[in-house]
Amino acid sequence: MEHHNISKVTEIVLLGFMDLHRLNYLFFLLLMIIYCVTVCGNLLIILVVSYSRSLHSPMYFFLTQLSLSDILLSTTIVPNMLHFVLYEGTSMSLISCLTQFYCFVATESIECLLLTVMSYDRYQAICNPLRYTTVIDQRFCIKAIVLCWLVIFIMELMTVLTMEQLDFCGPNMIDHFFCDLEPLLGLSCSDTFIMKLETLLFVIFIAICPVIVIIVSYMYIIFTILKIPSVTGRQKTFSTCSAHLTVVSLYYGSLITIYVFPRQQNDMNNAKKILSLFYNVVTPLLNPMIYSLRNKDIKQALERILQQMSNKFHMC
Repeated sequence: MEHHNISKVTEIVLLGFMDLHRLNYLFFLLLMIIYCVTVCGNLLIILVVSYSRSLHSPMYFFLTQLSLSDILLSTTIVPNMLHFVLYEGTSMSLISCLTQFYCFVATESIECLLLTVMSYDRYQAICNPLRYTTVIDQRFCIKAIVLCWLVIFIMELMTVLTMEQLDFCGPNMIDHFFCDLEPLLGLSCSDTFIMKLETLLFVIFIAICPVIVIIVSYMYIIFTILKIPSVTGRQKTFSTCSAHLTVVSLYYGSLITIYVFPRQQNDMNNAKKILSLFYNVVTPLLNPMIYSLRNKDIKQALERILQQMSNKFHMC
């Protein structure tokens, strides 16, 4: 009887940033600008790499995939966020909330795996330059991307099937700006042990193992760079992976910091929101800037494309 008296949640209320007051319009405008620049910047990298034959290499192929994942991540979070910033909170159906959660986990996970593959690419390029073209070829790149998406699809399917077994009951409010795992499980009146166990395995496989691979790769890279006799040679070699290392530090730094904060404290919860805002909204904006500003090849390719467009415009 008690089980039948439980009212199931069909609508989720996202509280978001409730203390913006009169700053909500300014915050809305800022988010809109960031989202537009993020999408345009990442699309520009994809188009420049696709158009320029000199950039048809594994490193830039993986960079286009990273840009694609950044676009998907921003599109999963920001449009709905713009709505509730403008109206100071919003509601969405439980199905929509779960769908946003699945898309968020998928894009975050694929980014973790892509950064790992990119670190392995830099390891092979610096530590095994003579074997690089035979190990990291077009076939390897395609297999790596397909395998990444396949792994994410299988693990997401397991999450979906487990989530479907949960009952969600009141309250129906989430003190966050998107549907994340911890707030969703807080609404469940079912036993969430299996879901938490799956999440632990997911984190180990998708987050911790990639971090270990990245750290080991860069340890070998650093040892190899230190063996180079000239300072110029060391600087030139390190510059080929500095952009990737910067992106990895920003991404994992904010991600790890979020989950070491203590729970159930309002100040800490607000800090988590700000950090979540950073790695969900700001990091996808910074990625194309970091790679374009630190990469001479991309800047030169972009200049050539702009020059060609300018010449065609003058001819018309």
